[in-house]
Amino acid sequence: MTEPGAPKAPLPPGWQVVHWHPGAPPKPLEGAPCNGCGLCCLAEPCPLGMLVSRRRTGACVALRWSAADGRYLCGMVADPGAVTGFTRPWVVRWQQALARRWIAAGVGCDAHLQALPPA
Repeated sequence: MTEPGAPKAPLPPGWQVVHWHPGAPPKPLEGAPCNGCGLCCLAEPCPLGMLVSRRRTGACVALRWSAADGRYLCGMVADPGAVTGFTRPWVVRWQQALARRWIAAGVGCDAHLQALPPA
């Protein structure tokens, strides 16, 4: 056991710490339908998330927690106007359609990640 304030041991190569909502559903098996666990988007943005986040690492800024649904949602599908600032109805519809295609909505989980509880 380490003392409070003591430096933590470095993570093994390839490991990453993400801050996951305690009410999030568990990560589904690869290929299973997405359940909104959010782990993939917390680990790194997808290509669309890279555009809206303007970064290639870290959590996607478009990721939204939905307390009503008890899961994470892609903001580019749920409310793209809030993510991009473009709120004209035709632009919102276009952004949602593009987002569904780019994130492969409905295809299934493709995250090669494993979630472990904090030590």
